[in-house]
Amino acid sequence: MENITLHGNWLIKAQQADVFNIITNFEKWPEYFPKVAESVQVISHNRNILEIEAIVKSFGQKFPVKMKTQILPNKGFISDNESPKFGTSGHEELLLSKHLSGTMIDYTYQIAIHKRWLRVVAGPLIGWLSMKFWRKAVIDELRKRVN
Repeated sequence: MENITLHGNWLIKAQQADVFNIITNFEKWPEYFPKVAESVQVISHNRNILEIEAIVKSFGQKFPVKMKTQILPNKGFISDNESPKFGTSGHEELLLSKHLSGTMIDYTYQIAIHKRWLRVVAGPLIGWLSMKFWRKAVIDELRKRVN
């Protein structure tokens, strides 16, 4: 099994509470971020712990993902995700902090690749392209929503 860590930092010129409200409204992700989410359904909600089933889009494919997500009030979320069809699992953290010019987003996704064929292309493909795609599909869309 191969592991890849994706990481990015972005500054959003908006209040932290506004960024938090958008980024943690998971059922609205298909509307807010249509390039990454086709459907999102919160299956259970127990305080700040959510179990989510989603159909996500990546590399021109759609695939189901199960997420166990903890909301960190006004700070972001952490999530353990499983995608057996795509052959990955991962630990995702999206953390918000105040910055002089708005809100800093610190994003990390540690991905375990279970399918042998995917490991061959995983490093360069998932590493570089994923973060470029994430910036365009999520961060740029988030900037439009809060401005």
